[in-house]
Amino acid sequence: MEKHLVMYLTRKSIMLLRKYLLVTEFQVSKCRSHIVKIRRDVLYLKRTKYSKYFKCRCSRGREPDGTQLGFGRYGTKSCRDGRLSYRAIEAARRATIGQFHRAMSGQFRNCKIWVRVLADLPITGKPAIVRMGRGKGNPTGWIACVSTGQIPFEMDGVSLSNSRQAARLAVHKPCSSTKFV
Repeated sequence: MEKHLVMYLTRKSIMLLRKYLLVTEFQVSKCRSHIVKIRRDVLYLKRTKYSKYFKCRCSRGREPDGTQLGFGRYGTKSCRDGRLSYRAIEAARRATIGQFHRAMSGQFRNCKIWVRVLADLPITGKPAIVRMGRGKGNPTGWIACVSTGQIPFEMDGVSLSNSRQAARLAVHKPCSSTKFV
């Protein structure tokens, strides 16, 4: 049986979490204040206000939140806008942790990783054998819109060379162009 971690927060604290996008342990949804963490460490929403949304339009004209390092000494910065799936975010996080374990011989206590993107938009899909029409398909996954210059991952507590190697491994998971900061 899966265990669900549900916490209720005030509206102001949800706005602060959304602003800084701290999703290492929590998930903030658009539906009031439901925070859920289920299925190992893969994070996604329990429910949203609407089950289906329009496609996201990544911000092109303005500078998005999260363009400066806020928590760690090192990070990865996206070079172009795009979408990250919740599976790609989790794969990049696991690759980073695995690199830290290998490089530091299991002494992983001082290392910290911050995931600053939030996969909160559902994507829909229809089965291959269904004909055209009859509405939008069912939700199949979650994505996060990432703007140019946004920092999706931050690291601290490791040396520069180890963090560069971990960022190089994590870059290949989301399939988007990023650079080490």
